Amino acid sequence: VQLQASGGGMVQAGGSLRLSCAASGRYAMGWFRQAPGKEREFVAFISRSGGITSYAESVKGRFTISRDNAKNTVYLQMNSLKPEDMAVYYCAASNLVVVSSRSTDFGSWGQGTQLTVSS
Repeated sequence: VQLQASGGGMVQAGGSLRLSCAASGRYAMGWFRQAPGKEREFVAFISRSGGITSYAESVKGRFTISRDNAKNTVYLQMNSLKPEDMAVYYCAASNLVVVSSRSTDFGSWGQGTQLTVSS
């Protein structure tokens, strides 16, 4: 499994950004993030079909995960960004057919893309 994350950058608080993750196939996908000095945390999940999504409480209502299966690409639309959203964002792939927020359920990881939010 190969994953290529992109789309990170610098944005002002309240702004928006969209991350992309191109995969070598179709998998259940998750987005995780890791801020300096903190553990990696779950952000969002989308099932293989795209019919099921799940979000961390901290991003619910602001972030939207979606996918284009024709392109094997998953997106994370991030709106109303806050300084506390600043982190390296990772996409990850899983062969699970159930919703998961556990990083150990994802066997393949992208290289990470940095989001910087200025206040």
